[in-house]
Amino acid sequence: MPRADKNEPLYLIGVAARLCEVHPQTLRMYERLGLVQPARVGTKNRMYSDADIERLHQIQRLTQDLGVNLAGVEVILDLLDKMQRIQEQMDTEIARMQEIMEEQFRRMAK
Repeated sequence: MPRADKNEPLYLIGVAARLCEVHPQTLRMYERLGLVQPARVGTKNRMYSDADIERLHQIQRLTQDLGVNLAGVEVILDLLDKMQRIQEQMDTEIARMQEIMEEQFRRMAK
């Protein structure tokens, strides 16, 4: 059964590393570079969500399959994040405009 919240912290660093088939130190490096931001439990324990795991797989595809260096990965992920936010804003605005149009049609039909 899929989880309702893919941002819920679920996996300790060791489990996340196994899921991504990398060394935990690699995940720590990605965090230092700002490529992933796992939740913290206490001061030491990193907890990775399903969304974090997806992002780590995306980093792996970019670096291993496409040969992008980590600086390039940072730029690409930043652009993808911005595109996602813009898409969400557009979807919200389109829904708002549809509501306005539907209301106007209802008024015209009276």
